[in-house]
Order: sequence, then C-alpha cells, then structure tokens
Amino acid sequence: MANSTVEKLTPTRVKLSITVTPDDLKPSIAHAYEHIAQDVQIPGFRKGKVPAPIIDQRIGRGAVIEHAVNEGLDKFFREATVEHKLRVVGRPAADITQWPNEKDFTGDLLVDIEVDVRPEIELPSFDGITVTVDAVEADEAALDAELDNMRARFGTLIPVDRPAAKGDFVELDLVATIDGAEIDRAEGVSYEIGSGELLEGIDDAIESLTAGEDTTFRSALVGGDHAGSEAEVSVSVKAVKERELPAADDDFAQIASEFDTIAELRDSLAERVAQQGVFTQGSAARDKLVEVLLEQIEIPVPPKLIEDEVHNHLEGEGRLEDDVHRAEVTEASEKQFRTQVLLDTIAEQADVQVSQEELSQYLVQSAAQYGMAPQEFVEALQSSNQLPALVGEVARNKALAIALGKVNVVDSNGKTVDLSDFIVVDDEAADAEAEEKPAKKAPAKKAPAKKPAAKKAPAKKADEAEDSEKEPAEKKPAAKKPAAKKAPAKKAADKAE
Repeated sequence: MANSTVEKLTPTRVKLSITVTPDDLKPSIAHAYEHIAQDVQIPGFRKGKVPAPIIDQRIGRGAVIEHAVNEGLDKFFREATVEHKLRVVGRPAADITQWPNEKDFTGDLLVDIEVDVRPEIELPSFDGITVTVDAVEADEAALDAELDNMRARFGTLIPVDRPAAKGDFVELDLVATIDGAEIDRAEGVSYEIGSGELLEGIDDAIESLTAGEDTTFRSALVGGDHAGSEAEVSVSVKAVKERELPAADDDFAQIASEFDTIAELRDSLAERVAQQGVFTQGSAARDKLVEVLLEQIEIPVPPKLIEDEVHNHLEGEGRLEDDVHRAEVTEASEKQFRTQVLLDTIAEQADVQVSQEELSQYLVQSAAQYGMAPQEFVEALQSSNQLPALVGEVARNKALAIALGKVNVVDSNGKTVDLSDFIVVDDEAADAEAEEKPAKKAPAKKAPAKKPAAKKAPAKKADEAEDSEKEPAEKKPAAKKPAAKKAPAKKAADKAE
C-alpha cells in the first residue's frame, strides 16, 4: 500500500500527500500494457497480443505511465482515505508533483490530493433538551371537517349563475404570452379555486368572475420549455360550478364506508383525527429537535461543495443571475449539509444498522412517491449507483428516531406527548433496560419509514436522490501525463468525476 500523510487545511478540507513506489505502481503498469494492447492495432500482431516493447516503440512509455497512473490513482486515494479515516463529501482535486522515470519506470510517483471531508462535531447531551409541539385539539370542528372532506369526494358539481368563490370549480381557457408571442394554450381546464394547483396568482385573478368574463394576470410558468419564465396569462371563465355535498346520514355512511350508521362512521373518523394529530406532533417534534440541535452545535460547511450545488441548481432553472434566489438556495443547501452531518454523527455514535426489511419498506414508500413500481425504482437507483445514498437516508431517519427517544417532548399545554411510534431504542439503552428488567424485555420499536425531518434543499433534485457523502470510489481523481518527455511535474485534472 502506498504511503500517505494528511494535512488538515480547514475543518472541512484536507490535503493527502501520497507516495507511490515503483513496486506499488507495477500492477497498474502491467494492466496499462494489457489495456493498450487491446486498443491498438499493429500489423503482424493479434489484438491484445502486442508485446510491451512494441507498445513502448509505437505508443511510448509516457502513454503507459499516464494510463497506469489514471488507473491506479483512485485505488491509492481510496486506501489513503480509509487509512486516515476520512469521510469524503466532495470531489478530489489531484496534483501530480513527480512522475516516475519514463525510461525504466524508476522513481516514485508523488501526488497531492485536496478534498472536502465531513467535519468532526461534538454532540450535546440529549437529557436536558425539551421540545414543545402544538397541542392536539380533537374537537367537533376537526371531526366535522374530516367528514366534510369525505362528503366532498362523493359530491356533485352544479352549475351556478354567480361570481366564482373559493371552493368553486371553474372551467377555464388559458393563453400564455411572452413579449406578445403566444407560447402556450389550454382549453377546458377544470380548476378548484383556492387549491393552488395551477398558476400562482390565478386565484386572485378569477375569484369574483362570472361565466363569460375574462381577465389577464402575470405569473411564472411551471412547466414546458419556458418553465420559470414570467408570462402574461389571459384567462376566460367558461362556467362556474359549486360542489353539492350529500347529506351526512346513514345512507351516506353505507355508500362511503363499511359502516351502517353515520354514528359509527363519525366514531371511526374521530379515531382517525386523533391519529393524524399524533402523527403531526411526531413530525413537528422531529423537525424541532433538528432545529434545536443545529442551534447548539457549530457545524462548518465546505464552501466549494455548496457553491457547486447551488450553481448546478440555478443553472438547471435558468436563474444564474437571480441573486435573491441564489441566497435562498445557498441557505437551504448549507442547512441540509449541516443536518446530514448532525444525523450521520448521531448514527455513528449509536452504531445504527439498516436492515434489509427497513430498506425494502423505505424503497416501496419512495417508489410510490415518485409514481414508480418498486422494482423499476430499485433498477433506476442501481443504474445510477444511488442505493448507498438511500441506505444513508434510512440510517439518518433511525438516528433521528433514537435522538427523539432521549429528549422530553411536551405539547403547548405542558402535557407529555407519547411518541412511542416515532422513536427507536438504541442498543445501549436496550441493554440497560434488559439489565434492569431481565425477565420482561420489551423489543425495540422500529421507526416508521417516512421522509426524514431533514428536508431536501432545492439544490438537490428529487430524482437524483443524491447523498452528499459518497464512497471515495465515486470521486475518482485523474492524472494526465505531459506530452513532452522528461517534462517537469504538471497539474493533473483539477476535478474528476
């Protein structure tokens, strides 16, 4: 294994100095000859059977060394990161300061590699942390709202001759223009006013209009070739309809559910409302715990990594010149990085392990969110080598569930909140409980596989599902040999995938 030393440049960046001896490089040189022999065609020799001396004569040993270094550099880099226990989070930049001698391959290969790494942080004590969430009010109003939502699914739309209001359904024709040129048109669009599922600003524009009236407003387009561009939208109201709800009686209960009476249906809905309240409290507690911990811990971020993420995001949106949006995306990306460092550190200290069952459950739920079949989703992840990233996401969920089990959670009325379905007991706590109650050991509860509290920053697109911390093998430094023989040490590729 090649010798290496590490120098800490900043809390998030290090420089690896690697010395590769001729013996260390020899296997890569042998492979280089084999690969080059497969690629070149020389009269008199079969493909792949070209002897090394002929390759030296026709191709040159400089090309052999270049090939060998490019092939071996990733291996030397990965070995160095393992040796020094570095958690790489960025792309490495390699600088070859000395090449082996071209004539006889003697002399060491010296390379300096700078790379962003995960910073080391110290976690606070969880015992003294109290998280406060809103109290759940399971009142009749919440129950009525749940029942009304169910009735709405069985409602009928009735045309009305009056101005449109929130909750009404309208039939619309829309035409979008930019600088007077029509770029999109849609006719017969059915839209519920107030749902927010169309264009920003359309609710204010069409509310109070009646059938046959039209208006214009400006809005940023959300799809097509002009997504993100501001356009002038002309909208015509063709019809206004209100939703007529069925009566909340026994007949409705029998049609809409498995119950025979409306009383039984209301009891079931009351239980659902209570469960939704607990779920809301659990999600809020996870988010607030992350916020509390981030306030207590100073977590540095690698500037170059964040800058690259923000640039890629803005470039994809065509908004590189939007300084206000750049600031928003930068803040979100930095928070995401700090959150991942926090949860990864908790996971390591708790020795979190992800079971196949937990991963499968998370895969199924994630596939449903993207509207894909589970097998299709898995194949997409495998093709882009993103399964390790998903494992990391599940581990962070478990880490947060472990931390949540160690803090106090109360509601706004000061009442302790039971979040037993949201916590995981780590091995250390489970062992302590087993010692106290050896005859009655309770199994650790599993955390529900759901989206982590660390919300995705805009700089990371959903379909990429990309983890900020990858295996070093995915960040492969590359080197390029100077064309001139016996040239001095030369900069290698600044960045390599």
